[in-house]
Amino acid sequence: MKTEARYQSFAEFYPFYLGEHQNSICRRLHVIGTTIVIAVFIYAIVSCHFWLLLLQPLIGYGFAWVGHYFFENNRPATFTDPWFSLLGDYKMWWDVVTLKLRW
Repeated sequence: MKTEARYQSFAEFYPFYLGEHQNSICRRLHVIGTTIVIAVFIYAIVSCHFWLLLLQPLIGYGFAWVGHYFFENNRPATFTDPWFSLLGDYKMWWDVVTLKLRW
């Protein structure tokens, strides 16, 4: 039985995370989904439409999982390292929008 690697730090996890997002369409779907999540979060807070915050997981995971299942052909890291995966998504988003990583 194969056991999943458990990472002790985010710095150790992030190279693995990037390796799971080598397909450009998958990475783009992540960036688009994360951008929409951030925009909806800001709008929900500013407009006091807090119910919109309930859409956050659907938006974020929806775009990401389509990318993984149809383009990257792997299992999202969310299932093994949910917190590091969430941090990885925002770090990857930041690296793309600051042009440190190709989109």
